[in-house]
Amino acid sequence: MRILVFQHLPVEHPGTLREFWTRDGHVWEVAELEEGAPIPEMEGFDLLVAMGGPQDLWQKDELPWMRPEIAAIRKWVVEWKRPYLGICLGHQLLAEAIGGTVAPMDAPEVGLAQVAKTAAGAADPIFAGLPEEMLTFQWHGAEAQTLPGEAVVLAANPACPAQAIRYGRAAYGFQFHVEITPSTVADWQQVPAYAASLETALGAARARGLAAEVAPRLPEFRAACETIYRNFCALMAAETA
Repeated sequence: MRILVFQHLPVEHPGTLREFWTRDGHVWEVAELEEGAPIPEMEGFDLLVAMGGPQDLWQKDELPWMRPEIAAIRKWVVEWKRPYLGICLGHQLLAEAIGGTVAPMDAPEVGLAQVAKTAAGAADPIFAGLPEEMLTFQWHGAEAQTLPGEAVVLAANPACPAQAIRYGRAAYGFQFHVEITPSTVADWQQVPAYAASLETALGAARARGLAAEVAPRLPEFRAACETIYRNFCALMAAETA
């Protein structure tokens, strides 16, 4: 499988997913959009993945790459109906590309948080083998606030009613970070915008201890990520059968 990855910050990479891709013999190309990389010709790729970043959808007029990225995602999922995986900002970009709206939350959601499958999520193959309620890792201050009727909400919590969505048969967005690695928290704490939202959400003392709080959960997060990955690969195989 050939995978195209849209990145918006070097430390917001596909994380654990890269290990699974390498193990299974997939290849990927990264477009660092915030560094001025162009969007490559997409026809030869099998999967489009869009990662997180400190940017927000209301910065479309400030960031020269954001409108082209949204247009590329729209072409990929709406016109071509190809498989897509969006995480955090990538989830929000999917919402915008299909006609939804993204806006600031009342307060950022950072750290460990439970999310629950909706009725649609319980029936969706992407979550097969996962519990009805899942502990997740979050780091966002924006959310998809409206979605078109064709979009299906698969998971939610009180802080963010659209924690996971599906558009069409195989375009998925996850607001939470399925790809977290042992270095994620430390890496992201070096990003000023992330450090500020972390302290706002958790307070200074708990913010300093977030890596230690997350560490015991890493095997659980890795297992959940692999389950979602395998489910997604099975969906893609069924689409091309």
